[in-house]
Amino acid sequence: MLTVTQLARQCGLSRSTLLYYESIGLLTKPVRTSGNYRSYSQKDIQRLQQICVYRNVGLTLVDIRSILARPESDASSVLQRRLVELDAEITQRRDHQRAILKLLQNKKSFRRMNVVTKEKWVSIMKASGFSEADMHRWHAEFEKSAPSEHQEFLEFLHIPAAEITKIRDWSRKQQTA
Repeated sequence: MLTVTQLARQCGLSRSTLLYYESIGLLTKPVRTSGNYRSYSQKDIQRLQQICVYRNVGLTLVDIRSILARPESDASSVLQRRLVELDAEITQRRDHQRAILKLLQNKKSFRRMNVVTKEKWVSIMKASGFSEADMHRWHAEFEKSAPSEHQEFLEFLHIPAAEITKIRDWSRKQQTA
């Protein structure tokens, strides 16, 4: 005979899960000790172990109840249905994988939309008091300290590739001057 805590530990469940199974009738109410503690029999232990096996293969509590309610019946029809459901879930997840891989192959398809353009950025810089010379120094410093981030930033502003190359080449020449 085991207490609720002992039985839960033995089956790797929480005490509350075991009590829930009891409250919905999946487990029968156990006998009580003189101290009013639940006392589970070997039959209760075997039933809970069966429940755990079925839960571990993904059956719902409704399916488990139907299997256990008819001990003479074969659980294979319920298990076959679950297998078909799993196949459908796996197919759906593989479709999701392929879609994600496709997005990752074409990173530009999920980049942010034109929130800030080159023109908008230049106007912000000028409004902040930057002169043309200040902006050139800013680019030169950005290229010197973080070249790949400078490239990403220019791409973010949706500047054409040829113009980005010009800006970066000019910025690198300023470092040696």
